[in-house]
Amino acid sequence: MTDWPQVVQQHGPIVWKTAYRLLSNEADASDCFQNTFVSALELSRAEAVRNWPGLLKRLATARALERLRQRYREATRLTRLPDDFGGPGKVAEPSRLAETAELAEHLRGALAEIDAREAEVFCLACVEGLDYRRIAEQMGITANHVGVLLHRAKSSLRERLGAHGPAPAHGAAPAGEHSPKETRP
Repeated sequence: MTDWPQVVQQHGPIVWKTAYRLLSNEADASDCFQNTFVSALELSRAEAVRNWPGLLKRLATARALERLRQRYREATRLTRLPDDFGGPGKVAEPSRLAETAELAEHLRGALAEIDAREAEVFCLACVEGLDYRRIAEQMGITANHVGVLLHRAKSSLRERLGAHGPAPAHGAAPAGEHSPKETRP
């Protein structure tokens, strides 16, 4: 039998951090937190859980992405600047904070638009820092499939976020093109 108060106490901070990082909204993160543990309870009744942190990160990521998709469908909420930008003790320039918050909001929107499994793999790998093997274990797929989904997610996100990236240097030709002064051998 699972000691739920202990599971929540021990792994609650991981779930909260995962949800809040993706949602950047306390009310949504709180709902996601609760939904994550409800989902974990249902799963634990069906089978024994071997890796609580991995399962909870995956469930929190999936629940946060569901809420993010819902938020963008509704398009009625605004996201504020991140509270923890730069990490402890680091102060960033206000313009840099605004740029980062804007890019983060565009990323959230793009994650809400791409395939759900690709978004989940991207978040687990790039936001949570899990390796392919751990993601594969949690999602019940092979590590190679994780790589394929991550590649697809990055390609989709690159396409959607292309307009929000840095502009090419003055006079530089777009990738794959040669400037008029260049000649081919």
